[in-house]
Amino acid sequence: MIRSLRGRLFVSLTAVVLLTGLAGGVFAHRWAFDEAIETQDSVLIQIAGLVQSGGLTGAQDLHGVDEDAEVWLIELGKTPQGTPEERQLWRLQDGMRDAARKGKPVRVVLRTRSDGSRFAVAQSTGVRDEIAGDMAFRTVLPIAALIPCLMLVIAFVVAGSLRPMVHLADELDARPADDMTALPLRDLPSELNPFVSSINGLLRRVHEMMEQQRRFIADAAHELRTPLTALSLQAENLDRVELPPAARERLAVLRQGMRRSKHLLEQLLALARHDATPPDRAPGEVMELDRAARGVIADLLQEAISRDIDLGFDRAESVLVCGAFVMFTAMIRNLIDNALRFTPEGGKIDVAIYQDGATAVLQIEDTGPGVAADEIGRIFEPFFRGQRPEGDGVGLGLSIVKRIVDRLGGTIEAANVIEPRRTGLRVVVKFPAAGT
Repeated sequence: MIRSLRGRLFVSLTAVVLLTGLAGGVFAHRWAFDEAIETQDSVLIQIAGLVQSGGLTGAQDLHGVDEDAEVWLIELGKTPQGTPEERQLWRLQDGMRDAARKGKPVRVVLRTRSDGSRFAVAQSTGVRDEIAGDMAFRTVLPIAALIPCLMLVIAFVVAGSLRPMVHLADELDARPADDMTALPLRDLPSELNPFVSSINGLLRRVHEMMEQQRRFIADAAHELRTPLTALSLQAENLDRVELPPAARERLAVLRQGMRRSKHLLEQLLALARHDATPPDRAPGEVMELDRAARGVIADLLQEAISRDIDLGFDRAESVLVCGAFVMFTAMIRNLIDNALRFTPEGGKIDVAIYQDGATAVLQIEDTGPGVAADEIGRIFEPFFRGQRPEGDGVGLGLSIVKRIVDRLGGTIEAANVIEPRRTGLRVVVKFPAAGT
């Protein structure tokens, strides 16, 4: 079963053209064949009239009529004579008849002169059919040649008619996931207007649902932050109280859980802030990408040193990009924080910033275990932590990075580092360089 609308239209119209061409070809062939037979009958009658008037005399082959026509003039005399076939011809009445000559079927015209002598003008039936068939084939040949041309025209017409739908699908595919603006109705066939209107209605409802979700996340995170901060302060006050070792262990677990919850709330608030700003309203200041990275590395360097992780630049060029400084800082912090979380003690994290033509490139590579091959395509999904969750992460850091990169008009790719005696994850982020 053909699922493509273009395929259905092409097959249906081609079938109509083929059936119509076949029926027309059969009719034209039959009509041309009969006309050719009647034309040859008329030629035989004209030759017979010429002989009867005295223009031709004596039994002979009339090659002057047509070299391949095999027309003969047969003198039958006033009484039956000659071969049995000629005597049989003499007994027939005047007119157009079917007979035989030399054992082969012929078409003859019998006539009687005024002196009583008779003659016949004969033509081989096989030759007549061959001539008629050739003429009929020449008549059908243009129709047969026209059918492929019509099929080609149908293909172009179908493709041109469906081109607006293809453009509409390409426009939808090229849109970011959070772009809910209505599709334009201009320059579209009227048949597509109800379809596009329904899509716009769906986009509007999805946008409203996403806005409700964003407001709920932001409100919930904001409301939970205050009591969580109070609990954290109370837990810190317990450090000054003399507690048994078991209580100390339970207090440590409690504080770890509160730190994780606080980190989750901060990430949720950051996610809500980035989602609340439409892409076309994102600030467009020109800034130095390497300066933002240096600030983040300086903030996280102490944590890296405490875990004996070599954090630093592998390549640092001055590259200008367009966007908000705080957004680039948040993106780089989440990327390096993710690398710190998965890099073991004694490992290494290399940061590279450089310009490749009109593209600014940020690359962060660690020496951690990498990501499972079946999970690497999902690491930018919210709350996805994979099979090897580490530390207090909640699975939102890389999701926030992906949102920021999309809003800044960049691309991000993650790939495992597979080298002898080394593993890790390499994340490459690309942005249009400012002023190019």
